[in-house]
Amino acid sequence: MNQSDFLLHRIDPVAIEIGGFAIYWYSLMYLVAFGAFWLLGRVRARREDTPLKPEQVGDLLFWGVIGVIVGGRLGYVLFYGFDQLIDDPVFLFRIRDGGMSFHGGLIGVLVAIWAYGRHLGCGFLRLGDFVAPLVPLGLAAGRIGNFIGGELWGRRTDVPWGTIFPQSLPGGATSPDAIQSQYLSGALDEFARHPSQIYQAALEGLALFLILWLYSARPRPTGAVGGAFLAGYGVFRFVAEFFREPDAHLGYVALDWMTMGQILSLPMFIVGVALMAWAYRSRA
Repeated sequence: MNQSDFLLHRIDPVAIEIGGFAIYWYSLMYLVAFGAFWLLGRVRARREDTPLKPEQVGDLLFWGVIGVIVGGRLGYVLFYGFDQLIDDPVFLFRIRDGGMSFHGGLIGVLVAIWAYGRHLGCGFLRLGDFVAPLVPLGLAAGRIGNFIGGELWGRRTDVPWGTIFPQSLPGGATSPDAIQSQYLSGALDEFARHPSQIYQAALEGLALFLILWLYSARPRPTGAVGGAFLAGYGVFRFVAEFFREPDAHLGYVALDWMTMGQILSLPMFIVGVALMAWAYRSRA
């Protein structure tokens, strides 16, 4: 019997189960994301050039959480599940069935920043510059949650770190023992996939965080840091989509190779670059 050359995803997506009530790792990753935002925000708010005081970061986070949840769900339904919404309007509220969109969540957060900025009497772009470096680590946590849950897997590959996700196997659910036996025999090697969730956590999460945190360590023109976030995420997401399996019900949506994620990331990059150019030109 030949040993498989790849990894088998065997992580239980349920972190804790009490009395039939399950708490998933993905849900806990949201708490990690919000906690990172709060801690980093309080550190950043101690600077003299920031629009918030440390004690106001919690209020901003509350507004942002609402924006993430409402915008993320609406974005997923409109961008990725509109046909389902037409057939079943209640689908919008079935959050437990999964389905959150980053791009929708971003729109929700932007609305929250605008609303909270008006509440404080603070400019939208200035507050956006404050928020931008606080977001990427939360994105990394979310992608790690996707990996733990064995969802949003990558395209098939033969790289040594290719991973076999049981949920991606054809033929429906199979018992763990049967999957383990097939895996050990090497029969599942053809289904190895890129762990694209980890790629995204590294690019959109850690790399983007380091870039923005270092870039914003010195005062920048108003709008430049927010623009750098939009442009940076747009590039990293566009690249990561080449390794990520397109949504089954959408496939490639343009030119026989572009995914919906890439389509939505292009305007982010364009707006980000334009915003940075405008910020530096305005200062000059």
